[in-house]
Amino acid sequence: MKKPWKTGLLVTSAAALMAGAGAALLAPRTGQPGWESFTPYRYAHRGLHNVSEGRPENSLSAFRAAVERGFGAELDVHLMRDGNLAVVHDSDLTRVTGKTAIVEELTAEELAGYPLTGSGEIIPLFGQVLEVFDGKTPLIVELKTRDGNAQALTDAAIALLEAHQVTYCVESFDPRAVMYLKQRYPQVIRGQLSENFLRSGSSDISPLTRAAMTYLATTGLTKPDFIAYNHAHRNNASLRLMKRLYGVHEVSWTVRDADTLRELEAEGALVIFEGFVPE
Repeated sequence: MKKPWKTGLLVTSAAALMAGAGAALLAPRTGQPGWESFTPYRYAHRGLHNVSEGRPENSLSAFRAAVERGFGAELDVHLMRDGNLAVVHDSDLTRVTGKTAIVEELTAEELAGYPLTGSGEIIPLFGQVLEVFDGKTPLIVELKTRDGNAQALTDAAIALLEAHQVTYCVESFDPRAVMYLKQRYPQVIRGQLSENFLRSGSSDISPLTRAAMTYLATTGLTKPDFIAYNHAHRNNASLRLMKRLYGVHEVSWTVRDADTLRELEAEGALVIFEGFVPE
């Protein structure tokens, strides 16, 4: 018969080993230079957009407004059929243009036929947006993957970014894109986007995948420099552990009021904001 204290010791040891393994799996990359270039700025979500003033999200006018006010910007890029990159949030263009199409299935020439609702602007190409930010404020670039195109999308985005004088970091919800950044472009500051997918995840994602993404289970493989987490869900055990143990950089999205912005900044997070203009 096992003695009670021995049983307790075994249980405690097993728990400690599991906790240690879990902590190791959440270890990000640390010490990558360049983060200090991003910390002085606030980041306008999809540009400083305001449809009532004629500046739709992810439009050139919204990005120009962000630069003029001294803000950085967060934006989304998609790889189109002809290899060009479009700056738009959704693959399905219905919401932002009123016309149904999948942006990955279009060419740049065809994209010009989908003007943004509420303005005379068209969806910009990534190179056009980069010209706005050349030598100015930083960008947080989100890679929007589709149909297994993580590597091709990443290659195309980095090639354009390196052709401009832009301070940038790159993030994605797709761990395959973050992994490819690690393997192919280790010099680039990379981030894992996430939120509580158990609460808000799409029904076309399996429960196991939603749990893995919620608890940042791919971190040990992808080694991101920062975690970009939905600020409403940031009381996440994995994120808290990563900040406490490793001091991982945190980006909080999407903040819609000044009080929350100040609270997050006081805790050291970079903030992506929308719907108001911070003072």
